Amino acid sequence: MFEVLDLNFQEQQEIIASYVLRGPTGVTLIETGPGSTVSTLLAGLERLGIDKDEVTDILITHIHLDHAGAAGYLARLTGATVHVHHVGAPHMIDPSKLLASAGRIYGQQMGPLWGDFLAVPPQQVHALQDNDVIDAGGLKITALDTPGHAYHHMTYWLDGTCFTGDIGGVRLPRYTHMRLPVPPPELHIPLWKQSVRRLQALKPERIAPTHFGPFEDAQNHLESILEKLDAVSDYVRALKLAGESNEQIIPQLTAWLADMARAEGVDEKGVQRYEIIVPSYMNVTGLLRYFRKVEGLNI
Repeated sequence: MFEVLDLNFQEQQEIIASYVLRGPTGVTLIETGPGSTVSTLLAGLERLGIDKDEVTDILITHIHLDHAGAAGYLARLTGATVHVHHVGAPHMIDPSKLLASAGRIYGQQMGPLWGDFLAVPPQQVHALQDNDVIDAGGLKITALDTPGHAYHHMTYWLDGTCFTGDIGGVRLPRYTHMRLPVPPPELHIPLWKQSVRRLQALKPERIAPTHFGPFEDAQNHLESILEKLDAVSDYVRALKLAGESNEQIIPQLTAWLADMARAEGVDEKGVQRYEIIVPSYMNVTGLLRYFRKVEGLNI
């Protein structure tokens, strides 16, 4: 039905996935990964016997660098149409604001981590609305507007599979443990819960998050997201209300998340990989901004 390419981000296995769907009239990619892994993606397509000219469509769940960074390069290389949430579409055409924002976070690590983020030619961008049905290489894929991690987030539905980007959380193969990426600036926990409940109502057969699926226990997976949203936000909120500084909260959250992962059967290498995908410092920044901007807490 689909194939999974491991992009070996930062030479780590099973961190970022790109999904390959072969349709009757072309090949579709769901997620491109960052610009820093584009050579790995192209080598993976070659191993699958897919020529670049066969790629007709690229579906991006949202415009964060680890999901969409290589889309511009691939669009120029293949001529494929890039399908993306209508709020994110302008940033794919002109990524200057996106890159400036990311640069403030990552500084000199921007290049080594993410590589180049090239603009997508405007004529190759398809701005998506909720429930749009995309003809992608002859496959009918439905775009579902699923905010919470970001306002510009789409989940893609095809034949019982949800390709969930980051709204589907982070879960490494062979584990049940779930960790949630809750970074700034658009985290909105009630909207995230609404998005998850919408997916639950569809009764998917499998979940395919970008980090790093697929998984067949879809309902348990989705229910775990709801539980972990409450758990991580309650933990950080309590520390902040107790007077802890941001600098004090980060190592406490790191240790708390690691202990939770161990308790749920994750080995030490897995604990480290979860932290690579979902850095605790970024979760603290995202949650504290959410508490101020959405919950109205004076912290």
